Amino acid sequence: MDFDHNAKTLDLLERLTAFMDEHVYPKEQDFFDQVRAMGDDWQPVPIIEELKPKARKAGLWNLFLPESEYGAGLTNLEYAPLCEVMGRVHWAPEVFNCSAPDTGNMETLVRYGSAEQKRDWLEPLLAGEIRSCFAMTEPEVASSDARNICATILRDGDEYIINGRKWWSSGSGDPRCKIFIFMGKTDPDGDDVYRQQSMILVPADTPGITVHRSLPVFGYSDAPHGHGEITFDDVRVPVSNILLGEGRGFEIAQGRLGPGRIHHCMRLIGLAEVALEKMCRRALERSAFGKPLADQGVSRERIAESRILIDQARLLVLNAADKMDKVGNREARKEIAMIKVAAPNMACQVIDWAIQMHGGGGVSDDFGLAYAYAGARTLRLADGPDEVHRDQIARLEMKPYR
Repeated sequence: MDFDHNAKTLDLLERLTAFMDEHVYPKEQDFFDQVRAMGDDWQPVPIIEELKPKARKAGLWNLFLPESEYGAGLTNLEYAPLCEVMGRVHWAPEVFNCSAPDTGNMETLVRYGSAEQKRDWLEPLLAGEIRSCFAMTEPEVASSDARNICATILRDGDEYIINGRKWWSSGSGDPRCKIFIFMGKTDPDGDDVYRQQSMILVPADTPGITVHRSLPVFGYSDAPHGHGEITFDDVRVPVSNILLGEGRGFEIAQGRLGPGRIHHCMRLIGLAEVALEKMCRRALERSAFGKPLADQGVSRERIAESRILIDQARLLVLNAADKMDKVGNREARKEIAMIKVAAPNMACQVIDWAIQMHGGGGVSDDFGLAYAYAGARTLRLADGPDEVHRDQIARLEMKPYR
């Protein structure tokens, strides 16, 4: 395995780091000040909108798309260090049009969309003109087993009629959200439980869609991105809106969620690096019981363990990215599952130690650690809970011995 960055990646990494240094890090507090000043945190934040044209002009736009005529054409391995840098500031990925769920939805359209679907929805997403939502999880069933999903997509002549209740529908809270990718059953009684599901494109202004609320995350609104609870009541869309064809929902999900999971893990490494940096600075600045925190044995142990955990997770992520590039998402599913467990747990632990080092300030909003922890902890559930990924890892590990 050779994880040395090639010349293209090193060039992008240098330019991205310079952009972050000049435009993003100095504006971190401005972001929160602007959100408070607006009085409506569901509206686009001005600082992000101001930086998007600069990022595009700098050639730092749509970096996430691998093996594609769109975007930078980077492999997963090439994108990994760039995604890590963007992950250091929670709102930075949107500046570069590299934020979820749009990245996953754009990859879905690139891989599985028709020419018409790409023209209508992919192109405006790539241009950053609109945003999107992924509607899969449901409140009435354990959606960690996607076979349980009970929303329906039933054909009626030249249309499909969509019914169901979704929640944790990422992206639905953004007023720029114009398109949903909706997962439901086109063949609820089919013998093959993996061919019952389909995915379909639903314009956000279609009659019958009601967004009831955006769910808070550990008390944070998570605006303007948002995760909605939504009902679809006799929502009608043309047959041409189906993705890839009836019964292909699981196939699309595997193609979509693999890259999405690894992107989350890459960003979490950047988030954990920032927490470790804050931990080190705090340890050197604060004294207790007659000596700096940096001279306390427990502080040194946690700093050392944090470095070990971060580097372990990074190597696992790079290994998964490399395998995805070489053999595809399906063959790399064990490696993807491994990082989806390892990276959020690592980030939660490192951020927790950083919070502890900051004392009461750590659970306030003054240091950004409480919000970072909320995000990292949520990712132990998003795109499949730890338990599902551990179960898959164990089954794949035992397969040769059966």
